[in-house]
Amino acid sequence: MSSLPRTSDCLFCRIVAREVPGTVVHETDTTLAFRDITPQAPTHVVLVPKAHVENAAALAATAPGVLDDLFLAAGEVARAEGIADSGYRLLFNTGRDAGQTVFHAHLHVLGGRALGPLA
Repeated sequence: MSSLPRTSDCLFCRIVAREVPGTVVHETDTTLAFRDITPQAPTHVVLVPKAHVENAAALAATAPGVLDDLFLAAGEVARAEGIADSGYRLLFNTGRDAGQTVFHAHLHVLGGRALGPLA
């Protein structure tokens, strides 16, 4: 993993590098999925590209194949977590006004109860 672009002060880069513990639930060559430490639903998993990219828009522009990988991994996580049939939400926050607090692209998988409307 040392050959992947990363930022030393990025929390998610440090989780990918296993420098910070995370409860990993799924991993591919390009993605890592781990439980959110402040879950907003009974199932709340965060999926990140292993390489550092600031947000979803930058990921789509620079590595659309990895964006595909994130969505494929999200489906696998939903199946493994038992929420694929009942339904789940996939959510990117891009930018401060959207609520992005860690500036490493990440996709939230939320489910396990009725989530209701977004706003």
